[in-house]
Amino acid sequence: MTDHRIGTREEWAAAREELLAREKEHTRLGDELARRRRELPWVRVEKEYVFDTDDGPRTLAELFDGRNQLVVYHFMFGPSYQAGCPTCSSIADGVNGVVPHLNARDVTMLFVSQAPLEKLQGYKRRMGWSFPWVSSANSDFNVDLGFSSSKEQTREWVAPMLEQLPPIAGRNASESGTDIVGYLTESQGFSVFVLDDGSVYHSYSTGARGVEFLMGYYGILDRAPKGRDEGDAFQVWIRRRDEYDSK
Repeated sequence: MTDHRIGTREEWAAAREELLAREKEHTRLGDELARRRRELPWVRVEKEYVFDTDDGPRTLAELFDGRNQLVVYHFMFGPSYQAGCPTCSSIADGVNGVVPHLNARDVTMLFVSQAPLEKLQGYKRRMGWSFPWVSSANSDFNVDLGFSSSKEQTREWVAPMLEQLPPIAGRNASESGTDIVGYLTESQGFSVFVLDDGSVYHSYSTGARGVEFLMGYYGILDRAPKGRDEGDAFQVWIRRRDEYDSK
């Protein structure tokens, strides 16, 4: 860091003013993208999905919990996992506090995973989370949305590129207590649904880096002098919050 350019207060003010103009452009572009997301056509959900929840089996419509909008985070915790994905866990850490504010705007937020409900409940207790988390183990929900696949399907695309996978894949597989194929049967994602006149509609989904808006620490690091400081080791530094000291 000692090699960074040093300037006067006047030089900083001029550079900051130039950057501010670009930041405002970025903000306006974000507003435009948000508008275009809201304008996407809705697709009616015809299949009857049933989830395992703390309160027993619930349909997708029942997960709205009396509200008209439902946002779902697809948390990587597959049937072969012994613990939740560390990166997804870092995202989950920031959710408890925002849930009441979302509820106040007619939005229910919950997490969904393919692991059995008992595994999810145990991990949730360990991490001290209170947001709703349901299991789609007995439905095609995660598969149909493209965030889960069978081991056979996953092995087919993983095998030819095993040596090219980024370090984060192997590291997170090990930290989740599964092998690389088992780990990659799941992928992170975010989906939005609307309940209108008794029918459920799918309005939006994103995955991969599209979920970074949920990673509040990245926005802070982006404004710190060293930035994300990841280099080629994308997200390898991320741990469950109760594991940083031990690592």
